[in-house]
Amino acid sequence: MKTQLQKGDKKLLNAWAFYDWANSVYSLVIASAIFPIFYDAIFSVRGQETVEVLGKEWKSSSLIFGTTAVAFSIVAIISPLLSGVADFLGNKKFFLKFFCYLGAISTIGLSFFYVDHIFLGLTLYLLALIGFWGSLVFYNSYLPDIAHVDQHDSISAKGFSMGYIGSVILLGICLFMVMSQSETKDQIHMMRVSFGLTGVWWIAFSQYTYLYLPKGNKSDGKLSKDVFYQGFRELKAIWAEMQHKPRLKSYLIAFFVYSMGVQTVMLAASYFGAEELDWGTTDKTFGLIISILLIQLVAVLGAFLTSKLSARIGNVKALIVINVIWIAICAWAFFVYTPVQFYITAGVVGLVMGGVQSLSRSTYAKFLPETDDTTSYFSFYDVSEKIGIVFGMLMFLAMQELTGSMRYSIIFLIVFFGVGVFLLRKVPKND
Repeated sequence: MKTQLQKGDKKLLNAWAFYDWANSVYSLVIASAIFPIFYDAIFSVRGQETVEVLGKEWKSSSLIFGTTAVAFSIVAIISPLLSGVADFLGNKKFFLKFFCYLGAISTIGLSFFYVDHIFLGLTLYLLALIGFWGSLVFYNSYLPDIAHVDQHDSISAKGFSMGYIGSVILLGICLFMVMSQSETKDQIHMMRVSFGLTGVWWIAFSQYTYLYLPKGNKSDGKLSKDVFYQGFRELKAIWAEMQHKPRLKSYLIAFFVYSMGVQTVMLAASYFGAEELDWGTTDKTFGLIISILLIQLVAVLGAFLTSKLSARIGNVKALIVINVIWIAICAWAFFVYTPVQFYITAGVVGLVMGGVQSLSRSTYAKFLPETDDTTSYFSFYDVSEKIGIVFGMLMFLAMQELTGSMRYSIIFLIVFFGVGVFLLRKVPKND
């Protein structure tokens, strides 16, 4: 029987951080890169733009936006519930594994995503998303169990770095496989193989994490319905506390509004590029891949420049500048029709995408009151972000169905960022 490693042990910390290496491939390969291109391609080869689901004819992009909104709605509801369970039960590893395997096996199942069986495919897409975000609830809850307070920042950063490196490596392999084929049908086949590789990677590398992580620290008392509702009670209590923290409350409302724009761009950009551009003689798959790589590479520089900007003028002013840049990007994107214009847009998006999320989170952390209950505050932050994603996706879906084009949804993105600037200017300097 393996001896349980002590809290703060280097091997234990590395094993925890390694789960980022295992699961981050989902967020890059599935959420951002290969799957959006695949989804467009399987409709394009059939010359089909709509499909019937639940007795209604849907545009293909509207359908994926709607499914994404449903998935994040479920995640927003179950996250507080899972947080309460994670804080109580002594076998967090079981739940971590459950959601990991749910997500990874569903990702492998995407290899069998066909237009003729669209409902099954969308169900697998939904379950993969829930599995990914559900596993993160338990993964993050392990941090105070395995690391001392002075180790939290460094080991979290290490996990993020490992996740970025691992996901880029697998994406590179997947892109090589796809672009080695000249025929669209062969490229689609390689994308299906990529989904299988992503799921296998996620399961295989997570085993190192499971080898060393403890079951969890069990709380005293019996499991009851109160445990399940604990997460929701904590969110309600945090909102009540925020009424006495005007700066934190004002900032969170501003974040909720502009985050709707940021997250919607992240999730919809590839679908917009696939559907709204005139690719002419340029290979669409190759062009979209170039755009995704541009965003990934420039994001690193963007994060660095954003940190420099915030150090010079302050976090809130830096966020105002970034939101103004987002407004300019969206105004420009409304008139983007060619691949070169799209590449330019992708490069600028990468610059602001790389910094807005990290700066938003660190600003929120700076505005928190002196408290030991940072977990509940960040749970509130995460739920707010996910609800924003739901609104953003539903807005895109509604505009797509009303106008037949995603292009007019950009007007709403401009509104989100514009209101975000207005609200950020209203954030008090002090409570």
